[in-house]
Amino acid sequence: MFSKDIGIDLGTANVLIHVKGKGIVLNEPSVVALNRQTRQVIAVGEEARKMLGRTPENIVAIRPLKDGVIADFDVTEKMLKHFINKLNVKGMFTKPRILICCPTNITSVEQKAIREAAEKSGGKKVYLEEEPKVAAIGAGMDIYQPSGNMVVDIGGGTTDVAVLSMGDIVTSESIKVAGDVFDHDISQYIKREYKLLIGERTAETIKMEIGTVYPGGRNETMEIRGRDMVTGLPRTITIASEEIEKALHESVAVIVQACKNVLEKTPPELSADIIDRGVIITGGGALLHGMDHLLTDELKVPVFLAEHPMDCVAIGTGMILDGISKSSRR
Repeated sequence: MFSKDIGIDLGTANVLIHVKGKGIVLNEPSVVALNRQTRQVIAVGEEARKMLGRTPENIVAIRPLKDGVIADFDVTEKMLKHFINKLNVKGMFTKPRILICCPTNITSVEQKAIREAAEKSGGKKVYLEEEPKVAAIGAGMDIYQPSGNMVVDIGGGTTDVAVLSMGDIVTSESIKVAGDVFDHDISQYIKREYKLLIGERTAETIKMEIGTVYPGGRNETMEIRGRDMVTGLPRTITIASEEIEKALHESVAVIVQACKNVLEKTPPELSADIIDRGVIITGGGALLHGMDHLLTDELKVPVFLAEHPMDCVAIGTGMILDGISKSSRR
């Protein structure tokens, strides 16, 4: 009869949806396959992701979000509509309330685009929250106390670094270096060193299976296939973990610098709290091998991986929605 409140982690790589009372009910890649001529949706989510780089001329598989913001408004709206309809959360008489997360430094125009996409896809009332705040709540941090908490949320399109106290962000920085840039770095390294072209899915698989950001942290090899740039024919090569560390070194240094910048702007009392409590890393990029060790070494404070890094933002949306519904009952 009545609609349910839903929280959406609208990520560049994945969309996660949390339905009140049910937990996370959807986790799908943010990919849409369209017919080029009619712009008709052919597939959404995992089904569309399998088509990336493998479609005939009349079909295009695209990712409508780039760097944490909407790059293609119409396609984002279609994707959200598809996911919300799939969940069947609309009531007979009411529409669901939606809470969506966004990076910390997006413009008011970009915020408006996210809000409109959610409203058009069937939301009654749309709330926007900043991603690192929601990730910190989802990771189990008590951000409502007058003490410092630091979170580093490494997603697909953006990395958000923030220090929180008393329920709000004290200092933060958002950079467009995250999972997608890592994939690009890997494919560029292989192109440069081996004259071999690989697709983004292969680059992502390499990152997940043998990638590391900590020197000497992993010693594994993997066979990969691609197209030889000289002969144009398919070729197989073997690549090692230490090469991936080399390929990712520059981008990871940018993330480390962003963390240092935030710490430099943090009031001394809160800095003392962060030394006691440590830093929590969330998001898919947090799962990259050695990320916690590298940040511990560089920042000189303990760095911990959240329990379910990929789900923190979606879990956090559920907790905030509970708070909203309690306050609206009063």
